[in-house]
Amino acid sequence: MLKKMRKGGKCCGSDTDPLELHGLKKIVLVGNPNVGKSVLFNRLTGAYVTVSNYPGTTVEVSRGKGKIGDKYFEVVDTPGMYSLLPITEEEAVSRRLLLNEHPEAVVHVVDAKNLPRMLPLTLQLIEAGLPVVLVLNMMDEAKKLGLDVNVSSLQKRLGVPVVSAVFIKGEGVEQLKRVIKENGKLVS
Repeated sequence: MLKKMRKGGKCCGSDTDPLELHGLKKIVLVGNPNVGKSVLFNRLTGAYVTVSNYPGTTVEVSRGKGKIGDKYFEVVDTPGMYSLLPITEEEAVSRRLLLNEHPEAVVHVVDAKNLPRMLPLTLQLIEAGLPVVLVLNMMDEAKKLGLDVNVSSLQKRLGVPVVSAVFIKGEGVEQLKRVIKENGKLVS
């Protein structure tokens, strides 16, 4: 089920036919490096991705097949990015994917402990007119640090769905699926 797409769009390391994902509605996972995007990808697709943070190794885009309700979808795990205004090759790859592949949902995964550093990208995604769902991952660690995030208030202020999660424990995955189903174009 796992696809790794290189810059030229060639598949490698997969037994799955590339046509299996053709025509499926798309969910794109975005966010800074080390916020849990690949953990979420694994939970949504059942695939395993080796995560490496060495320069140049995350330019590959992982693609897999997942299911919400009775509908299948393509899930795309993008390289880490800090802004829609790319500085690195990784950011440029993620930006092109977001703007050229017209996803039904853009799941912005953030580290709940570092919201002030993470939210500028959220605002850029919203301003670009993308169908954003914000996920506050690592909420357990934020609580241990005494941080109390008012999810409802943040959702109202941003005008997009916000989900609280601890993906390493599987918390928030089902809620995210419900939010995508209710708010995304996946049900149409």
